[in-house]
Amino acid sequence: MAVTLGALTAAVTLTIAVPGSAYAAEGVLIVNGNEHKDPSGCYAIDWYPSSVTNHTDAIAEVHSGPGCTGQVEWLVYPGETYYTETAQSVFIL
Repeated sequence: MAVTLGALTAAVTLTIAVPGSAYAAEGVLIVNGNEHKDPSGCYAIDWYPSSVTNHTDAIAEVHSGPGCTGQVEWLVYPGETYYTETAQSVFIL
């Protein structure tokens, strides 16, 4: 019982001590000409050929499947543009 109570106390302390981890990239992610300011999450690629331009401070993952599923086709680093005819979504944290 004491071990369980100690673990619970530690978990509560960490929850209070660590600020919210919500994060969005700062800058603009452009997917097929559509600008997403301070993006976070998954964005669909709706037509082909497509382009992903990353003007953020984070790396964008281009996925082969919809909803950011499937394999990562390419990593688009800040300042880069990637052209694709196969990818279906982009994820950025």
